Amino acid sequence: MSSSATDNESEGRGADRPRRAAFSRYIRRLKEYHSSLPLAARRLHSLAVAFVVCALVLGIRLADLQGVRSASLAQAASGFRTRTYTLHAKRGDIVDSKGSVLATSIERYNIGVNQKAIAQYKRYDKDGNLIGSGAAAAAEQLAPLLKMDRAELGGLLLGGEKKKSFAYVKKDVSPDLWRKVNALRITGIEPEQYMKREYPNGAVAGNVLGYTGQVENEPAQIKGQAGIEKSQEAALAGKNGSLTVEVAGGGAVLPNGKRKEAAAKDGSTVKLTIDRDLQNQLMKAVDDSVKANNAEWGAAVVVEIGTGRILALVDSGSPNPADLGSTASSNWGSRAVQAPVEPGSTGKLITFSGSIDQKKVTPESVFTVPYSITMPNGEKVHDNDSHGTERMTVAGILAKSYNTGLIQIGDKVTDAKRYDYMKKFGIGSKTGIELPAESRGRLTQPSSWGPRGRYTTMFGQGWSATTVQLGQMVATIGNRGVRVPLHIVESVVDADGNEKPVAPEKKERVISADSAATMLKMMQAVTDKDSTGYLARVEGYNVAGKTGTAQVPDANGKLTKRVGTFVGVLPADKPQIAVAVTVFNGKGAGYGGEVAAPVFSNVAHFAVRQLGIAPSTEPLFKYPWYEYQIGKND
Repeated sequence: MSSSATDNESEGRGADRPRRAAFSRYIRRLKEYHSSLPLAARRLHSLAVAFVVCALVLGIRLADLQGVRSASLAQAASGFRTRTYTLHAKRGDIVDSKGSVLATSIERYNIGVNQKAIAQYKRYDKDGNLIGSGAAAAAEQLAPLLKMDRAELGGLLLGGEKKKSFAYVKKDVSPDLWRKVNALRITGIEPEQYMKREYPNGAVAGNVLGYTGQVENEPAQIKGQAGIEKSQEAALAGKNGSLTVEVAGGGAVLPNGKRKEAAAKDGSTVKLTIDRDLQNQLMKAVDDSVKANNAEWGAAVVVEIGTGRILALVDSGSPNPADLGSTASSNWGSRAVQAPVEPGSTGKLITFSGSIDQKKVTPESVFTVPYSITMPNGEKVHDNDSHGTERMTVAGILAKSYNTGLIQIGDKVTDAKRYDYMKKFGIGSKTGIELPAESRGRLTQPSSWGPRGRYTTMFGQGWSATTVQLGQMVATIGNRGVRVPLHIVESVVDADGNEKPVAPEKKERVISADSAATMLKMMQAVTDKDSTGYLARVEGYNVAGKTGTAQVPDANGKLTKRVGTFVGVLPADKPQIAVAVTVFNGKGAGYGGEVAAPVFSNVAHFAVRQLGIAPSTEPLFKYPWYEYQIGKND
């Protein structure tokens, strides 16, 4: 301790000495005076002194309670007399483009008991005679309504030595049942209101809608955990209100007591772009293909060309959000959005588009196409199926999907320029879809490709894309070469009916309108009986598409798995929709033309009726495939 502190303490003690001495003298004189009095007078004096001291103590205590601590004590007393309940806001609905409800909330109740208050319950007959009281009387009335054993219910209502102010009696009951219970007016029986999420269409759009879960420490409160339920949480959740009521000593609500209510504000309705019926049809088609081909999984998307609206988005094994336990957790998300794959030959569309757009080739440019070819840098590439050497056009190379011809076409464009086209088509970027955990896919800089990667990236290997990215890619060709961000949320309608449409994002031109028109003409050959996508044909409609098959490494790094893809535009002459399909690791060859093209045909046949798409008025366009056919009228 410092010397200055010591000096200050000494001064303080010195200043107190005269006061203490004066007080001591006063007490000594009081005692002397008291001793000089007669016995009776001394007793009376003692009582007077005691009375004064008690009055002084009580006065100080009263001043403390009414002055110093009055506010905090009043607050504490109010807390004992009142109880506050949460009024849960109704979580907003999720509807499809036509207003069909996909997800909604219904009012439900948990019934609880105040074990301290129920002992005060008294039951009277119609003549006013007491016929029962406490937990036993309450159980007798409640057991038939709640369909519970009377004795078991009575024990629950009574509780143990340590009584609870709220213990659950029956969970998840309807408002109608609660009204019947409440009509009994049983002291201590209380409700816990909440909103239960329901999905009227079961698994339809389950991968899009996502699911909800309970908020920690708030069992009656739910929050979006995946899908639209999660990404649109702020709009759907609403704002809870509260109800504060005055209670008696045992916890019973006083009918004429103080009551304060803050109304809940319901959540907004989220309107999606998807069509429920088209979604259901696509779901069946994908599930059927996965089952028929014994594949690990499948995914597909239908995009409205020009707007970027997603009309259907499906994953195989889609879960029912109300019964997640019936579906493997690996299927709870959306692989269409989250799982990138190497697209194989569907990725060739970017290489063809870039070469056409750069005017390096035309559909009738001719190349010598062998089964196997060695490129100028020494890399050797071959086709999937053996064939003789042909003099083929660019259109024929696309129709037959020959790698050896494709890399000669791609070689005419620099790596930097081709990489730029891949970026513009959306590879390596998010599509804009309003779903959580969207993958960007994988696209590396040309400097990392290496001698062989330079060619494999031309035919859809060495980079990866999600199913929705492939859908956006082919929709760009269908939209006269303009890429539009994808979206699955149409608008948000608040509780007052005010609708806020989703603002369109910036569009980007990728290839010229003429280049896109040329690509659509070339892609129509895909459904020719001698091409790879014959199973994608749709009677009465011209289809522009492309099949793809890529090898996928297994857990040991060996290329034992395959992924089959198909992308298409319909009608090719007046594009309305674009479709992308992925089927992962189908047994057997697993070619896109066999596992994915039929899914396109299935959903397209339904979509043209559902969406009112008129049939094609022009014949299927076909460029010559071989040099000898150029100039001939086929």
